Amino acid sequence: MKNLLFIFSLLLLFSCEIEQKKDIPEFDQESINETKANDKYPTEVYFGDTHLHTDLSMDAGAFGNRIGMDEAYQFARGDQVTSSTGIKTKLLKPLDFLVVADHSDGMGFFPDLMDGKDHVMQYEESVKWKKMIDEGNGGEAAIDIIKTFSQGKMPFKTNDVSMMTPVWKNVVDAAEKYNDPGKFTAFIGYEWTSLIKGNNLHRVVIYRDDGDVAIKQLPFTNEDSSDPERLWDNLEGYEKNTGGKVLAIPHNGNLSNGMMFAETTVSGEVYDKNYVDRRARWEPLYEATQIKGDGETHPFLSPNDEFADYENWDKGNLDMSEAKTNDMLQYEYTRSALKLGLKYKYELGTNPYKFGLIGSTDSHTSLATADDDNFFGKASNVEPGKDRWNHPFIHSEKGTVATWETIASGYAAVWAHENTRASLWDAMMRKETYATTGSRMKVRFFGGWDYSDEDLSNGMVKLGYEKGVPMGGDLSKGEGKPPTFMVYALMDPDQGSLDRIQIVKGWRNEDGSLAEKVYDVVWSGERKAGKDGKVPSVGNSINFENGSWDNSIGATELKKVWTDPSFDPALEAFYYVRVIEIPTPRWTLYDKLNFGAELSDEVPLFSTERAYTSPIWYSPTY
Repeated sequence: MKNLLFIFSLLLLFSCEIEQKKDIPEFDQESINETKANDKYPTEVYFGDTHLHTDLSMDAGAFGNRIGMDEAYQFARGDQVTSSTGIKTKLLKPLDFLVVADHSDGMGFFPDLMDGKDHVMQYEESVKWKKMIDEGNGGEAAIDIIKTFSQGKMPFKTNDVSMMTPVWKNVVDAAEKYNDPGKFTAFIGYEWTSLIKGNNLHRVVIYRDDGDVAIKQLPFTNEDSSDPERLWDNLEGYEKNTGGKVLAIPHNGNLSNGMMFAETTVSGEVYDKNYVDRRARWEPLYEATQIKGDGETHPFLSPNDEFADYENWDKGNLDMSEAKTNDMLQYEYTRSALKLGLKYKYELGTNPYKFGLIGSTDSHTSLATADDDNFFGKASNVEPGKDRWNHPFIHSEKGTVATWETIASGYAAVWAHENTRASLWDAMMRKETYATTGSRMKVRFFGGWDYSDEDLSNGMVKLGYEKGVPMGGDLSKGEGKPPTFMVYALMDPDQGSLDRIQIVKGWRNEDGSLAEKVYDVVWSGERKAGKDGKVPSVGNSINFENGSWDNSIGATELKKVWTDPSFDPALEAFYYVRVIEIPTPRWTLYDKLNFGAELSDEVPLFSTERAYTSPIWYSPTY
């Protein structure tokens, strides 16, 4: 009976019948719906996951994922599914779009391994791995598979055409099956898994095209090349040969040990005009947050930013074969890369890091959830349970990353005209996007020269576009006067209310040095900014005995017109918005309450969810 009650509690916890334990203030939607009838401007934000793995990925399958693309799409669109460990689960709110981005190398190998197919079982290593899994040692098998792959010692070619062709057709067919224009977008995509000495240089590739075009060329693999420039060659060839459209999204710079935004190419060459032009062309977005750590900034890089120490992963590279050193950090994080981009803009005429921001999960469970109270972990061997928090996620003699250090993050938010492949992809290319760590707050950000306070309540969206540019845009010359920015955020009614909106500015000084400053622009309550311009903490209303919280300490919505007080028209600069929620329970607290997990003192129990918009750039040469 005790076991039955435990299973029943699991089903209740992860079903759509969850009663949210929080106070939700009412709010008025009119301020964001005012221009819905105007087709000229995108008036809807769509939330999705651009980075999800199913059992087709070798590592996902080895770690216990036994559900595939059907379940992935069904879950994302709001259906109830059963996880690999037998838990019935459903999103509280469906997603609007999904990219199933399985690893291109060895795509489909693992299902064939489990089925014992001859073309896989002819190898001694395959027999060993299947035996390990059948005997209940799937975790050890997964680590061995990943190690073998990273060392380039797989017994078969991971880009074998005969193996990839039918699997890629299945991937394309599944996306076509679940794509429902106007209601749910299933993008065609994959992950190119570049791994150089354990340093993560992965990219997710997303097609604008339907299946009849995407099927014409097989995905690029790490076995083809681990050099991003060769990936760009492949994407260029795809567009030339098919007439299609495609983009790539780098991710996980925090596990690249300084390689993601290094000042030399993979081949060791100093950046030239051709390189920066091509990188800017093929990589318009960057994945700023996901399960394997948040990547906005780091306390070492931003010592004056009290919110910089958020879910950082700074111990080493992907397989912990090399420990992290501080000199690597500036080449790994979003904000420092945006600053480095200003340097290259000045030196070479093109900013290779002029990217918009998104978040996504990188979940390997087939379940695209970034909700703390419905978090299924990075892989199926750490789905919900009492002891998962202390499971070693990465372990080597150089160090260990425990599962409690993973975070329930994130989602991609896209301002588009409609929920279709073409409209969403086009919005991604123009960088009208933002990243969230899981919350579905709605955020607007416009830059121009003539915004006024009246614009916030007199057609904000219409005037935002007509008098300036949205997130992802470039400010035209303003005749020397400082720019104004219009910011707006509306809370996710199922999450925490809003603490504050900040604008992060980065710029290049005349002497070539790079600088940054974080401005508190608008915040909840009657708090006053100190002499240093910083606003005091909003507090913490969480009841750690039952996981509830009180949203009254935050705001339902925040909005402001802000003018840069230190603008220099001669200097290259960027601006992006960071929205921070009040503290809410972290997934580790839910595990403690729901499963009786006995957590160590170092494990955090709450989080301050946040959003990062794509920047708006200023250049004196525009």
